[in-house]
Amino acid sequence: MNDVFLIHGLAGLGGYLLGAVPFGIVIARLFGLGDLRQIGSGNIGATNVLRTGNKFAALLTLLLDSGKGAIAVGVTYALTTEPHAMLAAGFWAVMGHNFPIWLKFKGGKGVATTLGVLLATAWPVGLAAIATWIATAAIFRYSSLAALIALAAAPAFAWYLATPQHAILAALLAVLAWVRHHENIRRLLKGEESKISKKKKTHRFNQ
Repeated sequence: MNDVFLIHGLAGLGGYLLGAVPFGIVIARLFGLGDLRQIGSGNIGATNVLRTGNKFAALLTLLLDSGKGAIAVGVTYALTTEPHAMLAAGFWAVMGHNFPIWLKFKGGKGVATTLGVLLATAWPVGLAAIATWIATAAIFRYSSLAALIALAAAPAFAWYLATPQHAILAALLAVLAWVRHHENIRRLLKGEESKISKKKKTHRFNQ
């Protein structure tokens, strides 16, 4: 039992530290875009990087933010036979992105990282969530609403396509995402949330 707790603890710590890497800030500085926290919403995710006008930097941030969740899960899976350790690593990777110790616990909203975790822990669940995001964004043209609906549906996808443990993880991540999107929810209810421009062909994940 003690070994199981130790493995889960180490997996969670590793996941958190990897998730806490603020790729948005790193990419913005590498591309000479300035301090991302002083741009747009001040968020560290790909959507805010896109507000700088550099689409490649935004795409790179999106891939890295989702990739760090998947890598945390993959490395844990490769290093231990404990079946649920990778779920712990995935959960704490998202927590690391949302509350990074390097930025005084002021991070992003974790949508891309969550989708990376869902893909790595149970790829059918991840694909179903991404498909839901795309469909919702295409219909309503709100990035934040698409993220909220996709992640709210993820526990149901996990229940039918994976295991109860995966469903619990998806539910925890969904609750976390909804809490982190409280300002977006308020703007949606007031009709003040920004829509995805119809002129742009590339959808944006709300980070």
